[in-house]
Amino acid sequence: MSNPPRRARPGRGETGRPPDSGWQPGDRSGDWHRRVWSLAGPIILANLTIPLVGAVDTAVVGHLPDPKFIGGVAVGSLVFSFLLWAFGFLRMGTTGFTAQAYGAGDQAELRAALLRPLALAAAFGVLVILLHGPVRILALWAMDASPAVSAEAALYYDIRVWSAPAALINFTILGWLLGVQRARTALALQIVLNGVNVVLDLVFVLGFGWGVAGVAWATLTAEFTAALLGGIILLRILGRLPDRDDLTRLADRSRLLALFKVNVDIFLRSVLLLLAYGTFTSTGAGLGDLVLAANAVLMLFHTIIAYGLDGLAHAAEILTGGAYGARNRRTLRQAVIVSGLWSLASALLLTVIFAAAGPAIIAIFTDIPEVRETARAYLWWVVVLPLISVWSFFLDGVFVGATRTAAMRNTAFLSLCCFLAAIWVLVPMLGNDGLWLSLMVFMAARAVTLGACYPALERSAAAPLQTKSKIEA
Repeated sequence: MSNPPRRARPGRGETGRPPDSGWQPGDRSGDWHRRVWSLAGPIILANLTIPLVGAVDTAVVGHLPDPKFIGGVAVGSLVFSFLLWAFGFLRMGTTGFTAQAYGAGDQAELRAALLRPLALAAAFGVLVILLHGPVRILALWAMDASPAVSAEAALYYDIRVWSAPAALINFTILGWLLGVQRARTALALQIVLNGVNVVLDLVFVLGFGWGVAGVAWATLTAEFTAALLGGIILLRILGRLPDRDDLTRLADRSRLLALFKVNVDIFLRSVLLLLAYGTFTSTGAGLGDLVLAANAVLMLFHTIIAYGLDGLAHAAEILTGGAYGARNRRTLRQAVIVSGLWSLASALLLTVIFAAAGPAIIAIFTDIPEVRETARAYLWWVVVLPLISVWSFFLDGVFVGATRTAAMRNTAFLSLCCFLAAIWVLVPMLGNDGLWLSLMVFMAARAVTLGACYPALERSAAAPLQTKSKIEA
């Protein structure tokens, strides 16, 4: 296809493809490397603020006189985290559709790609509030905590649940900003969200003495603050887009169906992944309390891997989505190759760090000698884990960017079947080593099955869009 003229970044004067957006064939390789890190760097920094909030939440209630307060915050936040996790498709789907509209230079769809999921986020947020009573009862029953901890967790949940609309709107805002490659703006919003949360934790809990309720009110206030600030930023960006009265695509049946399909696919894929991790934990529990505790410590390494590689997966998501929307197969391949190489390099770095500092990291997570010793015995599994899991993280980003979510759903199902079969065969033979080997099989199966679907994705990038509104030069 012919090269469209270069245009300014949305929200900065004339809209469309920015001069350095990555959809211009013939770019130097160094430009691609800078582009990947200009997106991945802010996302990684934003990810680093998330555990900080959890640490502050724990620290402030840890200074209260009864351990029930720590337990209440832990259980209540876990319930709410799982609840929000179920709606994670709002972020991923929004990024994919927005990146494609951005790459295609389609201004009307760029606006609609924000407003459709925003309406869904608000509706789902209200639904969460309406159903909070039954959800709380069921969740606390499943957690099976002590009556004192359950009472504190219920107090936390009953306050924080009112932040659901703002939290889901923030998912959508984050997804849209990433889709239009405003990663630094997304980082700023995350810093505001988490910074307000930390400050108000200290004020409400240590200053006002509100206890667990103070932690919940701090998070609620932070979510609404970030949503309000994000709304102001979006109004400024959207106000600079041309054809601002053209909202006919909002109710476009084919696009609404596409949004619904992508969101359902991502939700089902996430459920399948959760089933796999839940099976890993429950199978480990059957091997004894010591193994269960050691595996819990080692799975924290997996969390580190996720935070470390997530930024590069997001960069792949944004760049491949833009190239896919522009129907430029060559730049799609460039985006995949460069972001894939940096993902591999990051995985190698994590492997070196885990090999060198693994025992010290275990010592940070637990001071129980038996758990430390058992975790060290299985440490070598998490040393090699980044090199195997990197490809599933990376390819997830590629497929989300192209909104080829049916492949993600189907390969997650096939990978789960491989994982369950591996557990059935390997755990009786090898014990906990068999369990970790089964997890490697799961990660490898995700990578292999998604990789097998990639050629079809690349071929489809050369096909014309059914409807596309191009920006005039």
